Amino acid sequence: MSDETPICSAKGCRADAVWVLAWNNPKVHTPERRKRWLACDEHREHLSQFLGVRGFLKDVVLLAEWESRDPSGDPSAS
Repeated sequence: MSDETPICSAKGCRADAVWVLAWNNPKVHTPERRKRWLACDEHREHLSQFLGVRGFLKDVVLLAEWESRDPSGDPSAS
């Protein structure tokens, strides 16, 4: 894992990421594929709603939890 602190994926936000929003566009991705957006506490709900309305949101987990279960340890990898 790099020494850089992961930052929120919301446009213009530079806050530290706390959450991982796992998503999948069924028209483009295979069912098991998970893309990831990172979110700070302030933007978690907004980004979740954006993905949820489109039917893309699959999971929302704390960044620390995601890193502990993802062998690559890279939450920004897609």
